[in-house]
Amino acid sequence: MSMEDYQKAYKSGKKDYQIRMLRGQKPTLQVLDDILPSSEALAMTSLGLVQIPIDQIVGTRYDGRSNAFAGNFMPILNESSEFAIKWSNLSTAHENEGIREPIKAVEYMNKFYVEEGNKRVSVMKYFEAISIPGYVTRLIPKRTDEKENKIYFEFMDFYRLSKINYIWFSKEGSFAKLQKAVGKQPDEMWTDDEQLNFSSVYTRFTAAYNASGGNKLSITPGDAFLAFITLYGYDAIDNETTETMKTLIAKSWEEFRLLEEHKTVELKMDPTTEKKSLLTRLLPSGRPRLKIAFIYEKTPGTSAWTYAHELGRQHLEQTFPDEVTTFYYDNVTVDTIDFYIEKAIEDGCNLIFTTTPTFAPSSVKAAIANPDIRIMNCSLNTSHRYIRTYYTRMHEAKFLMGAIAGAMAENDRLFYIADYPLFGNIANINAFALGAKMINPRAKVYLEWSTKKNIDINECIRNVSPSCVSGKDMVIPEEASRFFGIYHVENDHIRNLAMPLCHWGKFYEKLIRTIMDGTWKYDDTENKAINYWWGMSSDVVDVICSQNLPVGTKRLIDLLKNTIRSGEFNPFSGTLYSQTGIVEGSHDHNILSPEEIVRMDWLAENVIGTIPDITELTDSALPVLSQQGLQNMDN
Repeated sequence: MSMEDYQKAYKSGKKDYQIRMLRGQKPTLQVLDDILPSSEALAMTSLGLVQIPIDQIVGTRYDGRSNAFAGNFMPILNESSEFAIKWSNLSTAHENEGIREPIKAVEYMNKFYVEEGNKRVSVMKYFEAISIPGYVTRLIPKRTDEKENKIYFEFMDFYRLSKINYIWFSKEGSFAKLQKAVGKQPDEMWTDDEQLNFSSVYTRFTAAYNASGGNKLSITPGDAFLAFITLYGYDAIDNETTETMKTLIAKSWEEFRLLEEHKTVELKMDPTTEKKSLLTRLLPSGRPRLKIAFIYEKTPGTSAWTYAHELGRQHLEQTFPDEVTTFYYDNVTVDTIDFYIEKAIEDGCNLIFTTTPTFAPSSVKAAIANPDIRIMNCSLNTSHRYIRTYYTRMHEAKFLMGAIAGAMAENDRLFYIADYPLFGNIANINAFALGAKMINPRAKVYLEWSTKKNIDINECIRNVSPSCVSGKDMVIPEEASRFFGIYHVENDHIRNLAMPLCHWGKFYEKLIRTIMDGTWKYDDTENKAINYWWGMSSDVVDVICSQNLPVGTKRLIDLLKNTIRSGEFNPFSGTLYSQTGIVEGSHDHNILSPEEIVRMDWLAENVIGTIPDITELTDSALPVLSQQGLQNMDN
């Protein structure tokens, strides 16, 4: 049988050889010496005896034996050769007792190149083994700004903790996300049992994933696995059978396809409209009856954010008294969100709004399990195919707020209170700073974060003594406070100047109309997540000026508002300066693209402050940041 095995392996090798030749590729094994940069001195470290994933053994250390194998490690020497006899003997030994003698290999960029044991590797690949023992020396390249290099150094940090070498990602930051997804602290070592358990879960996933066609996608199995456990939870997947996992993979397939796309979020800047024919207007079709659920993290009385969405819900009931019935569920947590989504479905709701980014994973799971239910999550830059997300271009209002503050800044000092370093929030800060600078070139914006550990915002304000403060966007109903919008403080007297307005009622109304008139379906884009990101042009964002504001300033704000609404002016146009230099945008006419505005990670030159690291923030901020924090940006 061993010679028959050799003949099969030889046939596979010759076929692979010919295919590579036709493609203009090297038909034999890769040689590490041909790959290593000639001018670079590489650091070396011994990893000792490890299990080497067979799929990651891609070539030989030296050129000597490379021509005996095709690029897939199958033999290409004649079956009458001494090489063929030795290969056959190894094949027989493997079938009888298994190959136990370790090979020697070099690891470079998480690929392995054989120093001793090429035939052993060939036999093991032929028998589709998962791994082979080997003594490994790692060659460490110099750090560069190249993406693969950055990912490799992230892998080495992960390997130091886990000793796992068989998972790989195509995006930066993924190894740290995996460490978190399996329930480990950033620098926590893995136990032997945890390593074995992970191997079992990952092996079962990859088998089911590849059986479903995963090997035809351009992403790595690791990319798909991370998305899968982020969605369903590592512990939950650990307890699932292989068949159940295969079913979940099939239902979640669009999530994996979405990972293939470079631009995964389609930003819809205005509501989709369709011109109706005269006959359609004269004979309108019947509108569907909608039962809509709103799920809130807090109560309208204790949260300005929830209060704003609750006003939006009430606006829907007033606007569509005969077409819409609404429900709301408040004080929902990440631990109870699954229950309340299911309850909303049991209550007959066919459209569900989950109004905080932390509810996004549960929204996706529910959408996969209930494909006939429309589920939307209020978040920005969230990439999921089974739900749609929505947010407002609040930076347009913040630009006007900055212009007002700049005009009223007698001492050129402004104070901006931010909450979370999320997608979109950095744009709000910078838009405010740019608006202030346009009116008052000397204006400085002192930035502080309310979610930082051990911070006393009032003390910070007293130390700066600003002319104006930008506080919360709106008042909390149960708090008798005037510390919202732009306000001026003098001798403990507060004078409110303006406040930004996010009109969620109009937002929800326009969304509901797209469902009623059928234009909802026109927004669907293959292999793109859909995010409705509407602003002043859709009348969902505005600024309300106080009577305390001078008439001339009001007229200026109205003028700026109209130019932004009409699209004649963009706050992020022209030459932009950050704290470190000129910002280069990729859009034409010196205007940042919507994507660049969403993913902004720099501060304007007239901002005094920094974007905090996640370690500087309170624990209560972590759930929000885990979904929409800047640390989750894909590079």
